[in-house]
Amino acid sequence: LNKPCGILTAARDAKQPTVLDLLPDVYRSCGCMPVGRLDKDTTGLLLFTTDGELAHRLLSPKRHVAKTYAFRVKFPLSEKDISELQSGVDIGGYFTKPCTVTLTDEREGHITLTEGKYHQIKLMMEAVHNQITYLERITFGPLSLDPALSRGEWRELTDAEIMALNQS
Repeated sequence: LNKPCGILTAARDAKQPTVLDLLPDVYRSCGCMPVGRLDKDTTGLLLFTTDGELAHRLLSPKRHVAKTYAFRVKFPLSEKDISELQSGVDIGGYFTKPCTVTLTDEREGHITLTEGKYHQIKLMMEAVHNQITYLERITFGPLSLDPALSRGEWRELTDAEIMALNQS
């Protein structure tokens, strides 16, 4: 699924639309669930499965499955900021694991993490006195966001993509 902004990554919510509302009934009725979470305001690649073991493997901190996000921040990032982010920063009593940050300009770039704490990227940017203004997941392990999918659209994975995920 190419998750749009403003949609909850949850199975159900009494007041707000969820990512499962974007899928046909057949997927909801078979127990299809999102693999991990994207914040309400975060867009991009979201996987669904009925395979609990696969979901656990993809989310397990021991597996170090990489996820890359495109981001934009309020203020320019300095070399010092990037160095701190890549080395790990304190996000409220927890030091993040090393990550990779690549800038496309002084306020935009890509960040690749192998963990996924609650609001992690937002908190990491706050740790270097900055603020996320845009965040989109563009990869999850071996998979990349399909450029043919508009926001809110979904498709089934190919056999090759399923095989790649199972080898992650």
